[in-house]
Amino acid sequence: MTEQTLSRWKKLSLFFASIAPGIFLVGYNIGTGSVTTAASTGAHYGMTYIWPLLLSCVFTYILIIAFGRYTVVTGETALFSFKKHFGMGLAIFVLLSVVISEWVAYMGVMAVVCEVVKEWSRPLTPSGNGVSMVALSIVFGGLIYYLFWNGSHRFFEKILTLFVGLMGLSFLVTMFMVIPEPMQVIKGLVPRMPQESNAALLIAGMVGTTMGGVLYLVRSILVKEKGWTIMDLRIERRDALISSSLMFFLSAAIMACAAGTLYPLGLRVDNAIDMVKLLEPLAGRFAISVFVAGIVSAGLSSMFPHLLLAPWFLSEFTGKPRDMKKYYNRLIALFTASLGVIVPIFGGRPVLVMIVSQVLCAVATPLIILLMMLLQNNGDLMGKYKADWRFNLVMSVIFLFTLFMAVTGIIGIKGLL
Repeated sequence: MTEQTLSRWKKLSLFFASIAPGIFLVGYNIGTGSVTTAASTGAHYGMTYIWPLLLSCVFTYILIIAFGRYTVVTGETALFSFKKHFGMGLAIFVLLSVVISEWVAYMGVMAVVCEVVKEWSRPLTPSGNGVSMVALSIVFGGLIYYLFWNGSHRFFEKILTLFVGLMGLSFLVTMFMVIPEPMQVIKGLVPRMPQESNAALLIAGMVGTTMGGVLYLVRSILVKEKGWTIMDLRIERRDALISSSLMFFLSAAIMACAAGTLYPLGLRVDNAIDMVKLLEPLAGRFAISVFVAGIVSAGLSSMFPHLLLAPWFLSEFTGKPRDMKKYYNRLIALFTASLGVIVPIFGGRPVLVMIVSQVLCAVATPLIILLMMLLQNNGDLMGKYKADWRFNLVMSVIFLFTLFMAVTGIIGIKGLL
């Protein structure tokens, strides 16, 4: 290998290292909840409601920068600052909201992944029933926990990059097999409010999966873990742009898969398994196999951070080092991994479990944004980087947007139940 080639590989390696925090967020953010919501929206309404997805990703870009900048300037993570500046009670509420929602989400993600793989594997088993969901949950849970047990922070980043790469490739390949008319996509970028209550719920779910408050708390931790300083603000912005752009394009690709096949025929998707059942006769076994690979990668890429987040948040809350090899952190991760067998063993509706986790997350998101606004306006903390009127205006709009979507989602879920 020539010196020039080595130099190129080194530059490429440094680039991927610089965007690792953003890739981590993509892996966490695009899970089976995002797949189900985007696919359901595409099947019901084509590309009509791609605009709230774009809007939520733009807002996510702004929030990723805001939370990262706060940590770069102050050296404190968001959750630690909540406890320090707003008191123990409020910080405990935020901590419990995000950790419990993560645990419930892990249960839902595992159940959806196992259900999809079971459905896909039916033709491969003699009985025609597919691989047992219990067995699949044990295998997937064991794999995730094994990676956690043997990993370090850099190893975690590499694993997430692999999962995100597989997920992105799978969904994009499937999209190009069944791509909808370009005019559908263009029309979907024009904002319009839905008349049907179900559409409002889908939009709220799409925004909720993209703009969950836990995402921004994680961003703060990742920035501190990376050791970025004021001198790295440009890199932080670039990382945020790549992260939010990937979130949009991957979710749009999933929506397009449903819009290009199911929407013209009037077929509906209420969960991920419907996508597998309906898409295979239309797109073929190979296309659905690629799509299933994307769902599994999406599930693993979000389940892996779920194991990390509770130990990370507890470390931030208590001010202890984030050492994932400590016995108590491994026990917490083992508890999280064990939750994945609950739905396969005892039964239940995976999508309902995902909805419950999104409601829990929706309650905390506006509060998390509001607290960060207050911190950004503290001159003693931020100094010359204190928020100006433009930042406050944008953050106020985002706060009201998330509050409206949270209320819309809760009302819609209440109606369904």
